[in-house]
Amino acid sequence: MDKLSYNSKSVIQSARSQNYVVSAAPSVANSKTIAPATAAKSKMRTHCFSLMVVSTLLLAADPSWQTRPIAGWTDDDAHQVLNDSPWAKSVTPKVIRSSNTNQNRQNPGMAQVGGVGIGVPGMGGMGSGGMGRRGGMRSSQPTDTTDTNNANFTPPKLTVRWESALPVQAAELKARNVNAPAMDDDHYAIAVYGVPTRLIKMDSSALDNQLKDEASIKREGKKDLKPSSVQVIPRDEDNVVVYYFPRSKEITRQDGQIEFNAQILSLQFSVSFTVADMTYQSKLEL
Repeated sequence: MDKLSYNSKSVIQSARSQNYVVSAAPSVANSKTIAPATAAKSKMRTHCFSLMVVSTLLLAADPSWQTRPIAGWTDDDAHQVLNDSPWAKSVTPKVIRSSNTNQNRQNPGMAQVGGVGIGVPGMGGMGSGGMGRRGGMRSSQPTDTTDTNNANFTPPKLTVRWESALPVQAAELKARNVNAPAMDDDHYAIAVYGVPTRLIKMDSSALDNQLKDEASIKREGKKDLKPSSVQVIPRDEDNVVVYYFPRSKEITRQDGQIEFNAQILSLQFSVSFTVADMTYQSKLEL
């Protein structure tokens, strides 16, 4: 009897080690009721787990452009660098409604610059800053905020791109973007794409100064970086606004997360960049 009991225990242990479901019993006859476990379910669980591991590894893998030399980039690589990469972010701006809209509608000859009325050519409007006259003085305010003050106005989706980074410039060449902003070695450049053409009527020093005043790069524990100049590039489909920051105020990996804040007339937005991610083949590219 002891021997039978011992054999029964051995069979049970062996069955358990092979993923069998057993009905433990003190007799050899009952031990014959050992049935195969749901092996299919076990295999399915293993298969699902393997798929999860592979998916995780694929998501964690570097994008193809990161592991290829620039000369080997595809059109898809260039598109990703320009639109969804450590140097390119999409943002929907907040619309700042103007309190001067009603006044502008009541007197279409008045444009507002810092709260001071300026005469617009041919309209005969007068303000403390001057008077419009035929063929003469033009408004210092080259903007039209009528659309943005409409309650139904939908803000555009903007692309904010670290334009001075080598991978971005290489991607623009690959994409045959002949109208890319001009770069120099003395500045970081951040370009904002998708600004509606109806928002900016023409370039002017007044607009440049306004855009400079309302833009900055924020770094934790350090003074904000301010642009030394701003360029507005008109295009058929939209405007591009480019901010140039002096490289004398160096940005390093130690800065961690940096934040670009700007307001383009009535469009206000903020975009974060992780400096450690802005590398190509282990070299920081800004």
